[in-house]
Amino acid sequence: MYDHETYLSPLTWRYGSDQMRRIWSEGHKRRLWRRVWVALAETQVEFGLVTPEQAADLRAHAGAVDVDRALQIEAEIKHDLMAEIKAFAEQCPVGGGIIHLGATSMDIEDNADALRLREALDLLIDRLRALLADLAGLIEARAGQACMAYTHLQPAEPTTVGYRLAQYGFDLLTDLEELQRVRAGVKGKGFKGATGTSASYTQLLSPPQPGAKAGRAKELEAAIMARLDLEAFPVATQVYPRKQDWLLLNAVAGLAGSLYKFAFDLRILQAQPFGEWSEPFGSHQVGSSAMPFKRNPINSENLDSLARLVATLPRVAWDNAAHTLLERTLDDKSNRRLILSQAFLLGDELVGRAHRVMRGLVIRDAVVARTLGLYGTFAATERLLMELAKAGADRQEMHEVIRQHSLAAWDALQEDPAAPNPLLGLLSADPAVLAFLPGARVRALLDATGYVGDAPERARHVAHLIREAIDENPEP
Repeated sequence: MYDHETYLSPLTWRYGSDQMRRIWSEGHKRRLWRRVWVALAETQVEFGLVTPEQAADLRAHAGAVDVDRALQIEAEIKHDLMAEIKAFAEQCPVGGGIIHLGATSMDIEDNADALRLREALDLLIDRLRALLADLAGLIEARAGQACMAYTHLQPAEPTTVGYRLAQYGFDLLTDLEELQRVRAGVKGKGFKGATGTSASYTQLLSPPQPGAKAGRAKELEAAIMARLDLEAFPVATQVYPRKQDWLLLNAVAGLAGSLYKFAFDLRILQAQPFGEWSEPFGSHQVGSSAMPFKRNPINSENLDSLARLVATLPRVAWDNAAHTLLERTLDDKSNRRLILSQAFLLGDELVGRAHRVMRGLVIRDAVVARTLGLYGTFAATERLLMELAKAGADRQEMHEVIRQHSLAAWDALQEDPAAPNPLLGLLSADPAVLAFLPGARVRALLDATGYVGDAPERARHVAHLIREAIDENPEP
């Protein structure tokens, strides 16, 4: 029906996985609608409202979705769900007349939406767990590898590659926990009718049918929801509380934010004169149409580009929740068709692409060591200052000595960045310093390789927390 001569969303074919696209497909949505109608009818059998044969007829045809026929009907009647009812009824000679008995559209759509949101969350959570498993291994492998850390995008003190990776790991672990929390809390509207009062179901059940199960509307609702394995909100208007959408999209946007930071940092570290990390680059990959030498970080840039869009979607969900006037307005339906699918398809793309980047991440050990050697001496002056004070030197006087030599060394490096850092020689030969510490000791203290505190231990702890969270038999 559609080809590349008409507009197609990039989410139709470029971004997101086939599994996530299937969840958000029109056919799957309608199969979920039919699943809800079947659960309604089967429960109504127990209450004597429909016959077993009618419910069985619906169940037998529930998978025979004909989107083309439903759209043909919709073109005439201008109501998507009612068009699906009519298309379903045409297929069900025995049970077609009882489809949707007592229900309003959102009794079907909102419960189906909740089922679909759960599926989408399950897939996204599984993909995030796989990413975290590989990241935990990378954190452990690099936990003790010293590297230069940066604050304000300026060389600061050393850290370790594993500890830097652990920051991303802990953010993503937080995202996993939040996604799991909102997944556990997903609820459907239930079966409460046009304004949430269950008036239509109360009418159907009063008086009870002879020989059938007696009960009130809430018992009918509980039995249907049990068939769907879905909890209902205790109260609802015509729709389930739209705050649920906002909470879900916030969780996805939080994940996007974590991946955005990782990708942005990677773009910085791939840029010269850093050059310490880079994303994978295929042997046949083209970086630029004009400059054959370019190795542009296109995956990281893609991650940041798509994550910005995800960040905007919770705002629309906020408006939908806040603007559900009185018992319901219809001004959320059209944008929900877009924002829910977009959030999960984009989230799926972000996790999948980040995972590919993480698996192929290039860390250039020699460049890491070179950068640490060039700038680490500045950071290690803090350690030298502590040892000079412990040896009896005036802390303020030594601070000024180190400051003067550091400024001179910075100037020299700015003039010739390829030259060795002269700070080591300046401080290890300064008489004021040598009065308290021998030159060999000064040079040892100015080696920043080991000046990483407990970063390796903390990095390994984060990897352990990740493995615990994803049930991967963490090492003690």
